[in-house]
Amino acid sequence: MTEIRVHTEIRVHKDAQLLEHIEDLRSVYVDAFCAPPWDEDEDRAADFVGRLRADVDRPGFIAATAVRDGELLGFATAWTTPAPFPDDRCHAQAAAGLGPDRTSDWLVGARALDELAVRRAARGSGLAARLLGTVTADAPGGRCWLVTSLRSDRAMSFYRHQGWTQATHPSPAGRGVVVFLGPRHPARALAPQPL
Repeated sequence: MTEIRVHTEIRVHKDAQLLEHIEDLRSVYVDAFCAPPWDEDEDRAADFVGRLRADVDRPGFIAATAVRDGELLGFATAWTTPAPFPDDRCHAQAAAGLGPDRTSDWLVGARALDELAVRRAARGSGLAARLLGTVTADAPGGRCWLVTSLRSDRAMSFYRHQGWTQATHPSPAGRGVVVFLGPRHPARALAPQPL
């Protein structure tokens, strides 16, 4: 797997030029998320494409793609969290878990990691860590965050291993979402720890 890391180029995108690669991005999304534990379907992949077309125009948008020998192996997208805090997708669950004050103080204005996807064949190569680091490295004041699902022990473990701090703790047997704060987020020491 080391070969993938050595020969893989990480490219940064900050505007709609990313959409020139939309079919490759969709293909990676399908490979990453249309399998357990996510089990998404083709409709969700189409939703991703629609969201991405809008996301490239968001303030603070940044993406990173990983390319080796002309093949897209993975990508990450992020953008600045607007005020008021969104209530679509998993945002309402994140806000409910943090409460209104912490949501406003910790997440609004911070960089939100929206998607991180790596082809199954490239997993374990360090590629996801490189993509994550690329889109969060210059987050203003170190303020970055993400939401992931309890369904994926692998994702939960990955983010912890990268130094991210779990800030919400829904029922471990549930299908809820978890908010993580980035390794340099100033509020990470304030995040409640499980009992």
